[in-house]
Amino acid sequence: MKVKEFRSERTRLTKLTLDKANLNIKRFFALDHAAYEDGEIPPKYKEMMGLVASMVLRCDDCICYHLDQCQAAGVNETELNEAMNIALVVGGSIVIPHLRRALEYWEELASFTE
Repeated sequence: MKVKEFRSERTRLTKLTLDKANLNIKRFFALDHAAYEDGEIPPKYKEMMGLVASMVLRCDDCICYHLDQCQAAGVNETELNEAMNIALVVGGSIVIPHLRRALEYWEELASFTE
């Protein structure tokens, strides 16, 4: 299962990273976390922005992470498709393979139970 494997590996590697991190790395992780907290822009929309950026940058790990967060924030399939369309328009056809894998991961998320 991709979802379970991804979450487990991400948790393990994040712990390893933070256990060995210097102050600057820890500050960056904290800054990243804080950027997605509730503010004038709700987390749901911030996660969709993170998803679009990740798709344009073609980072599959980041895409899966933001898909997890989008689902948790209540993003529906119509909203997801609009966000993915923006990523495709901004990033061009090179985004298509990532879009395919993202949709497959989203489908798995819909049926995933821990």
